[in-house]
Amino acid sequence: MGVVVRQWQSVHPGIDTGPMEIIGRINRSAALLQQAEDAPLRRAGLTRPEFDVLGTLRRTGHELTPSEIARETFSSGAAVTKRLKQLTGRGLVERRGDTRDRRVAHVRLTDEGRDLVDGILPDQLAYEAAVLSGIDPGRQRELAVLLGELLGRLEGSLGRPRV
Repeated sequence: MGVVVRQWQSVHPGIDTGPMEIIGRINRSAALLQQAEDAPLRRAGLTRPEFDVLGTLRRTGHELTPSEIARETFSSGAAVTKRLKQLTGRGLVERRGDTRDRRVAHVRLTDEGRDLVDGILPDQLAYEAAVLSGIDPGRQRELAVLLGELLGRLEGSLGRPRV
């Protein structure tokens, strides 16, 4: 990222690259984290988006509609429908129709799905702790607060930064 910033500064010496330095580092960090973090998921035969669906159902602890899952995972309805079909086929989630509205489905984890999430989660957390271990715990808390502020701003504007 430092090279990219220097290159832009040489082409446009007066330009403020501060935002690029932050957003670029967040994006690059996210990409690198996701590549490595997906190893436990691959061993379990899951993709990151599938695990996000399962994790959402596990952490909320109750049935959700596909629309609620889409909102929680920042996914499109079509993407959630596709993932639910795959996860249902593997016996990890169950869908049931709504008794009052046949257009609505309710989704819940099966025992197998719950056990899979619970089995993977410690590996995920161990990986994340190892990644952060080189950063002082106080600085980790500071980073969490700053990223929380940024995320809150982005979520508050539906992904569109307010200008």
